[in-house]
Amino acid sequence: MATLNARKLWPTIAIAPSPSLIVLLKVSPSLSFHFQPDHNQNSYHLGRVLSESAMGKEPEITVEEGCRCSNGVHEFVSKKRLADDIIPQILNLYASSATPRDFEIYAPDASFEDPLMCARGVKQIKSAFYSLSKVFGESRIVEYSVEEKLTSPGKGEILIDNKQYYKFWGRNIDVISLIKLYVADGKVVRHEDWWDKKPLLNRETAKLPLIGRFIEIARRGSMLATHAMMGFGEDPTK
Repeated sequence: MATLNARKLWPTIAIAPSPSLIVLLKVSPSLSFHFQPDHNQNSYHLGRVLSESAMGKEPEITVEEGCRCSNGVHEFVSKKRLADDIIPQILNLYASSATPRDFEIYAPDASFEDPLMCARGVKQIKSAFYSLSKVFGESRIVEYSVEEKLTSPGKGEILIDNKQYYKFWGRNIDVISLIKLYVADGKVVRHEDWWDKKPLLNRETAKLPLIGRFIEIARRGSMLATHAMMGFGEDPTK
């Protein structure tokens, strides 16, 4: 495998030669590009890898692209995933740096749920994430990997296996999480955050349905209180 380290090269052009092709790429800081030949298909695959540590560098994401060669004709193929248009906004939400535009990934009647809150509608989702900066000194996703599943035409599920970092009153807190995004027609219709990768407790998952129901009510109450304190979804920077 030939590796090109693209750090500090922006906005230059990186050239990756091979016996049968030349790929031209525009690169940005903190990127490393890995070119791996596929001898069976006479093609090259390009992987773009970003990594992050808890010190605040760029998070990790992997995108695969390729250049297929047949009879001397080179065709650059981009394998765009549904997650590519959603992950950047999710990272902004968890980093307490969300703008109104980041919430455009959600359908109007989308829901968000974690062990503490259950938000319904985009305005409540805004309040949930805008409140992070009011509670924590710092917050962000520091490590993650993405898996995407197509469940039916126009619908899919994005699984983000991740590690979240928070600073609360000078104390560092790490949370292992599984974020599940249910997507329809390019919009997130349901966003679940499973802490410790455990399903959210409710009347269906709790051992005692009555306890699960009580937890559901508590989550809704917590969300409504947060929604009111955050000005019912108003952008706090205004």
